[in-house]
Amino acid sequence: MQIKPFAALRPAPEKAASVAAVPYDVVDTAEARALATDNPDSFLHVSRPEIDLPDSVDIHDDAVYAQGVKAFRDLQSRGVLLREADERLYVYRQIMGDHSQTGVVACCHIDDYACDIIRKHEKTRKDKEDDRTRHCLELNANSGPVFLTYRDTPVLDALVAATQQTTPLYDFTAPDGVRHTVWRVEEDAAPWVEAFAGVPLAYVADGHHRAAAAFRAGQQRRAANPAHTGREEYNWFLAVLFPGTQLRILPYNRCVADLNGLAPEAFLAQVSKIFTTAPADGADPTGPREVRMYLAGRWYALTWDGVVADDPVSRLDVSVLQDRLLAPVLGIDDPRTSMRISFVGGIRGAAELIRRVDGGRDAVAFSMCPVTVAQMMDVADAGKIMPPKSTWFEPKLRSGLLVHTLD
Repeated sequence: MQIKPFAALRPAPEKAASVAAVPYDVVDTAEARALATDNPDSFLHVSRPEIDLPDSVDIHDDAVYAQGVKAFRDLQSRGVLLREADERLYVYRQIMGDHSQTGVVACCHIDDYACDIIRKHEKTRKDKEDDRTRHCLELNANSGPVFLTYRDTPVLDALVAATQQTTPLYDFTAPDGVRHTVWRVEEDAAPWVEAFAGVPLAYVADGHHRAAAAFRAGQQRRAANPAHTGREEYNWFLAVLFPGTQLRILPYNRCVADLNGLAPEAFLAQVSKIFTTAPADGADPTGPREVRMYLAGRWYALTWDGVVADDPVSRLDVSVLQDRLLAPVLGIDDPRTSMRISFVGGIRGAAELIRRVDGGRDAVAFSMCPVTVAQMMDVADAGKIMPPKSTWFEPKLRSGLLVHTLD
């Protein structure tokens, strides 16, 4: 695959902690506004610019994109974001509790995305693609990185380890307790470019809409440039590339609002015909081929024999639950569009599932075993799509620490 260094826009060192922001798509407008209140340096003013406009303004209004450009220029004019003098690569480490992951910050080529050298495992929504594509073009920048992974490569591990022995550019702990450390690669980028040229495939772990938007923005810039050569910055997009063994995927749990007309006892009887069902002590499955169900104040373990299928999607626990129970018994035929199902990231824990069911918001909750990185890669390699809301990666990449501009 192709990578290249880039001349980043990045915060002055003393501003890094105040600029760094959660990804635009993990908070709603109210949450983003609360996080950015009293912090004019927060990159949320750029990535979620509606927070600085009245609630009456639609999030896709022209004024929202104009506000994002204004906020982006403001950060630069005030010296909060500075231009790197040279094109550089960076190493980015995140520590969350006892988990650590370290990736390479670089630009990847949109042709690798188009040719499936960078592989995907999720569908994207056109409205979200449209929004981020316009945001990218209006800013003339990739404001947030795409989270990529690849199969471990020893030569890259060695390069990353050597860079970590140098003095970091940034090293701070965010309010959520995640520590973020960034090093600039001072030596020539050629060994890194050569090492990644030996990586046959990369995978979008998180940020499918950002990746699709970067590709579309690049395509539009190409079409508008009669002197296009293929070397322009708009041919590249911002990414952080992590070795697969370092990543942690949390479960993406399911809650259903009602039992499709069944009483709890009748529903449990239906479940027992489909899965081996037994009372359980807690919410966490012991491993694959097990789902924990919370119903009427009790946890149950639902287990089944291994699924014999060539299709890597059909073997996933989320697929088995969907195909055997959610669709035929609860009537959730399309979890992408059904208003009766909700998805709860594993970061919220079992307490959120219990709260929703005990509080009457939902009738039943399912606690899933997390998908593995290997399963995700197998699905992408087969050209398949994961069921919706199958993976929840933690920790999340921060936006604003390193920004790639399109020219």
